[in-house]
Parts: sequence; C-alpha cells; structure tokens
Amino acid sequence: MRAPPDPSWRRLYRVGSWAAAAYVLLVLTAMVLLAAAPLPPSSGAALLEYIDAHGVVYVVELVCFVGLSVPALIVFTAWAMALGHVDKSMALIGGLFGVASEITALAVGSSPQSLNGGLLTLSTSYQSATTAGERAGLASAADAVIATTNAMPWAGVLTAAGILILSLVAWRGPVPAAVAAFGILTGAVGIVAEALRPLIDVGYLIYGLLLPAWFILTGWRLSTFGRYGPVSAPSTSDDSASSPTPPPEAAE
Repeated sequence: MRAPPDPSWRRLYRVGSWAAAAYVLLVLTAMVLLAAAPLPPSSGAALLEYIDAHGVVYVVELVCFVGLSVPALIVFTAWAMALGHVDKSMALIGGLFGVASEITALAVGSSPQSLNGGLLTLSTSYQSATTAGERAGLASAADAVIATTNAMPWAGVLTAAGILILSLVAWRGPVPAAVAAFGILTGAVGIVAEALRPLIDVGYLIYGLLLPAWFILTGWRLSTFGRYGPVSAPSTSDDSASSPTPPPEAAE
C-alpha cells in the first residue's frame, strides 16, 4: 500500500502541484489586500458605498477568492488519482466531494467577507439612483445578498469533507504520516468551522490558515509523484524457451 501512485498520471500530478501553488498565491494576494485595505462592511448601503470608493481592491479580492476554485479543482482531481491505488472507492468519493464543492463555489460566485459579484451591479445602480427610495431599495437588496454570501456555505463543508476523506486514504498510502495527519486535522476542523462560521466569527481564521497549508503540503507531494519514472513492464517472454534444453541423458 506504500507503493508510489500510477506513474502514467505523473503529468496530472505535476499540473496539480502547479495548481496548488497558484491556489496559495491567490490566497496570499487576497490576504495582503484584506490587511492593507479597509474590510468590506456588512451592511448594504455602507458596502455599496465602499465598492464605489474601493472598486479595484474589491474586484481583485473577489477574483482571488472565487478564482481559488479553479486550481482547487485540479488539485482535488490529481490528489484523488494519486491515492486511487490505495482505495479506489474512498479516493473517488473524496475527490467528488472536493470537485463538487469547487464547482458549487464557482456557480454561486460568492465568498466570505461580503464579496459577491452581484454587489458590483448593485453598487453601480446605487450611485446612479436619484431618489432616496431607489437607494433604500438597492440597499435592502444588497443586505439580502450579503446575508446569503456570509451564511454557511455548503460548498465549504464539502471542501473540508473531501480533504478529510482523502487524508484518511493518504494515511494508508504513499504519504508521510505527518502530512496525512495534518490533512485529517484540516478536514475535521474545516467541517466544524464551515458549519459554525456565522457563530465563531474570528475563530474561522484557524481553518483559514490550515487550508492553504494543506494545499502547500499536497502540492509538494504531487510534485514528488510527478517525478516518478514509468514502471517497468514485466517480462512476457517464456523463461522455459530461453533456458537450455537438457540433454537426453539428463532427461532419463
């Protein structure tokens, strides 16, 4: 069970390692912007004003957080394939959970910190509104979008569940025990953090730090798997044909 994964997929493993690096880069970019710029407000009218004043920062943060799903799709696919020889069924389930979570996140187009693509349109309309009634209606619509965005995302729960399942498989596979244990911890903490995100507030940052660290370790292992050479094909020649035929005296 500790044998290396199928080397015929080593190009996928290499691409997965690059995707993990891209994921971490996007996370770091978003974190730097969140630290350097004021945090987006959580009320409708204030957020629409914030978007108008910090449009570039808001768009970059939105692209970084939502764009995480693209490299994450590749990482989950490559990691599931790398662990398939250990337990095909559980590796497939974990990979499906991870891929489904990222597709859902892309479809919704939202992320934490009151970031949502629909709010860009509402902000433009809010600035062009001419009456207090129009602005009040747009602010109420923004409040509804913010509430949906900041609520518990099932996509996040699926991501953490996928990490947990794949890490349990990795525990018996070609992965150092410490790396597999870190993945199990990340997945377990992530399920709780995502389920209780509206309640734990700042405590969610613990999972926010564990998640990119898991992608770093996973990308490192995928890079290692990508360097494996092809498996030598077993000889199919008939050994008896190549061995000398015993003389008749020996046969007797």
